[in-house]
Amino acid sequence: QVQLVESGGGLVQSGGSLRLSCAASGTNFYFYTMGWYRQAPGKQRELVAGITTGGSTNYADSVKGRFTISRDNAKNTVYLQMNSLKPEDTAVYYCNAERGHDYWGQGTQVTVSS
Repeated sequence: QVQLVESGGGLVQSGGSLRLSCAASGTNFYFYTMGWYRQAPGKQRELVAGITTGGSTNYADSVKGRFTISRDNAKNTVYLQMNSLKPEDTAVYYCNAERGHDYWGQGTQVTVSS
């Protein structure tokens, strides 16, 4: 069983930055592909960024060049650095761990004001 706890969300003005963290426990973090997803009101949950066990990354087109995903295997933590935030980035952000099965955190709210 994997437990994921997100932190770092909040209210920020357009153009600002936030750094989300997701701490994993209950497993060997190294073996999991990690990702950040988001869900805005009335919309489906979408992949924002992912990082493999080998460190390869992928991003949604809407966040390329603004967001950076990283992982620290020694700390069992994955991060999402979000720069140049826009109002359309407003959503609940969820951490995901995948290794044949998906595990989810409880989510953290990010609100970007215009």
